[in-house]
Amino acid sequence: MTNPLSDRINSLPISATLAMAAKARELKAQGKDIISLSLGEPDFNTPDFIKEAAIKAINDNYNSYSPVDGYADLKQAICTKFKRDNNLTYNLNQIVVSTGAKQSIANVAMVLLNPGDEVLLPAPYWVSYSAIATLAEATFKEIPSTIETNFKITPQQLEEAITPKTKMIFFNSPNNPSGTIYTEEEYRALAKVLEKHPQIYILSDEIYEHINYGTPNFSFAAIESMYHRTITVNGVAKAFAMTGWRIGYIGAPEWIAKACTKMQGQITSGANCIAQRATITALEAPVSNIKYMVDEFRKRRDMVLELLGKIDGFKLNIPGGAFYVFPDISAFFGKNIKGHAIKNASDFSMMLLDEANVATVTGDAFGAPSCIRLSYAASENQLKEAIRRIKEVLN
Repeated sequence: MTNPLSDRINSLPISATLAMAAKARELKAQGKDIISLSLGEPDFNTPDFIKEAAIKAINDNYNSYSPVDGYADLKQAICTKFKRDNNLTYNLNQIVVSTGAKQSIANVAMVLLNPGDEVLLPAPYWVSYSAIATLAEATFKEIPSTIETNFKITPQQLEEAITPKTKMIFFNSPNNPSGTIYTEEEYRALAKVLEKHPQIYILSDEIYEHINYGTPNFSFAAIESMYHRTITVNGVAKAFAMTGWRIGYIGAPEWIAKACTKMQGQITSGANCIAQRATITALEAPVSNIKYMVDEFRKRRDMVLELLGKIDGFKLNIPGGAFYVFPDISAFFGKNIKGHAIKNASDFSMMLLDEANVATVTGDAFGAPSCIRLSYAASENQLKEAIRRIKEVLN
């Protein structure tokens, strides 16, 4: 007898990034010297001034249920941050704090999407976008891009992808997995298309906004015609090295924020009280407090691009932000490497794990089947050794 699981869970894929990380941990436990470049997690410790705020919150006896949508003073800090960094004006009723930006995104999808609605995903896209759309019983449509276009879609592609069923589009800049950043001019050109389709809502995932290397972050909601249709998602995981603290948030039209609070109230209720108090301190601090991490990521990016550029068959762009490189490795398709037949990016990624003991993530999971993702949120020595192993196997 088969286990009577719901169609909902049976239709949901396992997160490819988490699956590869689990596989890497399993091999490490078996004694293999695995270098994992699969997870999008800063390798820095949370800054001391944030940890001290958490300790103070514990000593101040913050231990009760928090408001479903977040503490009022945290929501005020988020409003101030949006105005300071993004030129966006929100009031407290437009802010919802959640258990990580992933829950923020899921809340939005659940309250806006009906069965049969369509979500547009400019590819490459973060692996959970498609799964979250599926969980909301919507369909998703990829809008493809290539390394030759720096993984950006064009207004014409967007126009051609829209159908009467299109309800949402997800933007992510700086992008995971490609590191691509859309400029203000490029976003405004895409907005011109969306102005003709008022039924479409925009989710703008800006979790990597502070990890950029020169191109200023521009928020989609800062386009006047898009403000009332855009949900801006952010959090503290990436920029402040607070992945395990699980705090994300949205700025949105008030009616959407109210619906997200209603949804969250029946699932998790308010986010962790101590993490919320620490987040106030993180958001109120000058952005320059985390510049040392961004500078280190940039240094690693340049080193990784230089080393990978010496491997024949790796086609590279220059990521403008985040902490990933996303090389096109289709030159290896149809080849046999160390007894592994390479038909696609998944085969290539598994071959690197088996032969080089290096964990990466296949581009198939991101809607870009010619690529693999490598995270450079690892030490310089680990990165050098990982690429040395990759080069040795491929040579």
